[in-house]
Amino acid sequence: MPTSAEPKYRGLIFDFFGVLTFNMVEVISYFEDREKLARGTFLRAWADRRGQELFRRLELGEITQTDWNVGFADLMGVAPDNLMARYLHDAFPAHQVLKVAREARAAGVRTAVVSNSLGREPYDPYAGFDLHGTFDAVVLSAEHGVRKPDAAIFRLALDKLDVPPERCLFVDDSEENLAAAHGLGLTPLLALDEEVVARRLRGLLDLSDL
Repeated sequence: MPTSAEPKYRGLIFDFFGVLTFNMVEVISYFEDREKLARGTFLRAWADRRGQELFRRLELGEITQTDWNVGFADLMGVAPDNLMARYLHDAFPAHQVLKVAREARAAGVRTAVVSNSLGREPYDPYAGFDLHGTFDAVVLSAEHGVRKPDAAIFRLALDKLDVPPERCLFVDDSEENLAAAHGLGLTPLLALDEEVVARRLRGLLDLSDL
């Protein structure tokens, strides 16, 4: 256990989509509006057994992003051309959360990103984020053949950070992933609002509110 002079948390792990980017509910809504789709079309396809399997296989690196584009487009009844780029068009950086990540790292907290990846070709959703320059470790599911909420992906990140789970925060917008991380001893933080998350992290990590 840390002494009174030591910070409680030495590690900070972030999900990518919906945490380091805009809220994914909004991203999906904007996508449906641009495509002239009824609200709920994307989530119905995602909830479909075939949609779930397409995401699972893409996140594990078993299929290509182009494969996903074709399969998921068919479920929604849209053109497959570069569908991932169209879907994630508004997944802009969550600048307030990224700022806290940089501040935490500068204060000596080890930081990581753990993402259920969605492929990097033909569209790279991580381009422009400089993840390797901003974080101490970057764990993308397809590169390791394991995805959240599998405990193995959290252990991999903890090993890379060299931080015990009880000294680590985990930030995600999925309650399932947060529960899995909590089961390993990490402290979970639900991320639904960029400003709220940034403020809570500053408080938990005792960072000055610059």
